[in-house]
Amino acid sequence: MEKEFDIQEYMTKGVERVVADAVKATLKNPRESAFMLGFAKASATASAKRKKAEKNGEHIPPFLIASITSKCNLHCAGCYSRCNHATVDSEPVSQLSDEEWFKVFDEADDLGISFILLAGGEPMLRRDVIEAAGKKKNILFPVFTNGTFMDDRYFELFDKSRNLIPIMSIEGKKDITDARRGEGIYDRLIKNMDELQKRGLIFGASVTVTTENVREVASEEFLGELSSRGCKAVIFVEFVPVTDDSKELAPGDEEREYLKNEIARLRKEHPEMVYISFPGDEKSSGGCVAAGRGFFHINSHGGAEPCPFSPYSDVNIRNSSLREAMHSPLFMALRSGDILSDDHNGGCVLYEKRALVEQLMGA
Repeated sequence: MEKEFDIQEYMTKGVERVVADAVKATLKNPRESAFMLGFAKASATASAKRKKAEKNGEHIPPFLIASITSKCNLHCAGCYSRCNHATVDSEPVSQLSDEEWFKVFDEADDLGISFILLAGGEPMLRRDVIEAAGKKKNILFPVFTNGTFMDDRYFELFDKSRNLIPIMSIEGKKDITDARRGEGIYDRLIKNMDELQKRGLIFGASVTVTTENVREVASEEFLGELSSRGCKAVIFVEFVPVTDDSKELAPGDEEREYLKNEIARLRKEHPEMVYISFPGDEKSSGGCVAAGRGFFHINSHGGAEPCPFSPYSDVNIRNSSLREAMHSPLFMALRSGDILSDDHNGGCVLYEKRALVEQLMGA
């Protein structure tokens, strides 16, 4: 009889692997290795909290995505966040205050959440929030940034608070990066990488994977250059089509299989970097890990959403605890139903089946 899939075990092992890979990736940097070894201990403690909760009938995911601002200075081609109006040019109103984000981080620490991905908009516009995150040493905060606001103050903050890991968005080489993100962005990212390496700071890269760039961004040439500049983590994020004319860019089964095999090879042959694929192999995880199975999303206004690509919320953390948000009617319906395990063409099952999600919202 086939063993029933255990999402908690799967995600716990995933966290342990990421931490173990990060420790290996920083062995040549004593300060980073010392921090990662300390974080490995904190991560084990958090894992024990989640396991205890699981035994008591409560599932706590190890990851949280926090979009700490809705504002961004770039207009990247095909940006899902701008298409669903979650990102704007003007100063957003009614965003969570610094104090409200501090409360979220404290609750996450108490629950045993090990990773909080800081996103936006452009998260580096909220320096006070990022500084507060740096004080929560038990949690690792990858900061997903376009890199244009990196300055000496941020370099100093990253040096002081090693649990803040800048993850800079890059699409491949100069031509394809500038075509999607704007003229001069690639050169700015390379300049940032060189400065981070000079200061002995760990950083990573986030790559939006499409049918057009999948072979380039998984190539030895591209990844070798990132590694030579000191990059220690590469996060591959599958492109989610938000308009009909961009559907052909979404990776299909062929591209997913290619990326999966390349990542397996890279982890084996190049342990100096950590490789993560999102959403990765959903089949081995029993389906999409959004809606609290493996992570969930809090938008800049406090709405708890299944995923950044699925901007639906029936609870706001201004009026509830983080624990209560994880058990919202929408999240519970998604986790108990079939949508998260449904077949889909690629990118994001919740976005593709958004009509069903909207039906649940109206139920």
